[in-house]
Amino acid sequence: MTPVPATDPLAPPLLDAQGRRMTYLRLSITDRCNFRCTYCSPASWGGKKDLLNPEELARIASLFAAMGIRRVRLTGGEPLIRPDILDIARRLSSIPGVRHLAITTNASHLESLAVPLREAGVDQLNLSLDTLSAETFRRISKQGDFDAVLRGIDRAAEAGYGTLKLNVVVMRGVNDGEARALVDYAHARGITPRFIELMPFGQGVPVPTAELVEQLRATGLPLEPEPEEPGSAADSVTSGPARYMRAPGGRVGFISPLTQNFCGGCNRVRVASNGDLRSCLGGRAQAPLHQLIRGGATDVELARAIRAALGDKPEGHRFTEPGNGATLLSMMGIGG
Repeated sequence: MTPVPATDPLAPPLLDAQGRRMTYLRLSITDRCNFRCTYCSPASWGGKKDLLNPEELARIASLFAAMGIRRVRLTGGEPLIRPDILDIARRLSSIPGVRHLAITTNASHLESLAVPLREAGVDQLNLSLDTLSAETFRRISKQGDFDAVLRGIDRAAEAGYGTLKLNVVVMRGVNDGEARALVDYAHARGITPRFIELMPFGQGVPVPTAELVEQLRATGLPLEPEPEEPGSAADSVTSGPARYMRAPGGRVGFISPLTQNFCGGCNRVRVASNGDLRSCLGGRAQAPLHQLIRGGATDVELARAIRAALGDKPEGHRFTEPGNGATLLSMMGIGG
């Protein structure tokens, strides 16, 4: 079980069952999205109505910050469809102990929100774009506005963010031939591209990272491994699952949950859009924070529930083992 401070469950460090230190909270603020991407969103999913309000989100983030979380990422669904997103960002960016506030978005609302979000304290955006082809974009997203996404990305590139990343989910026979074009597109805008192996939640066939690296090199793009920074991922505020390589135009990232498991350095804990803490994207251990808060739980009681759930966090996600993948609806609510 997780080591828990004997006198104060609110005191850091926040450790999981393997002794890994949690410093990164992924906080889903909606399970609705204006896209219906084939690998993420079931067409019939309408989303939950009883979501965490800004005060509850701030309380949860403050609690985690007191326990040692230093980085918070807002996810969805699509987080920018919430009309109160700027209020949420301002509240969370002002929490003592939160050093970085990031958002993962499909960029469709960034033309109008990129600058206000930066002013509200968001310092990093992860922008989801799987293709530079309008036809392929429609095939993947079903109902997204391709031109609005491109305008939003350009606006974000001009808005003064400390870090911008372009997340590309690679699917065989769909967009796997666009990797070099996406690298060039991202680097031209000062954005770091990251290629993600398709996880077993929806439709599509994944492309192994090693194959994609060789494909990029075959286009004439020299890629050299980037030395890892000293210290473990769990000890770094800004660390994540990506492994990076160097190219003439900048960094290129690869996230390989299937072929290059990164669970050993996990520093992440997730709260789903319904307020349930999920200790692992591929696990089952939960704590119903939403119900506890609305039932009048104290911060100490919430902290104990969080530590109990992390005490059941598995060593790894086990996606490749039969019957152990998380369900698609969980992916929609957890936020990835």
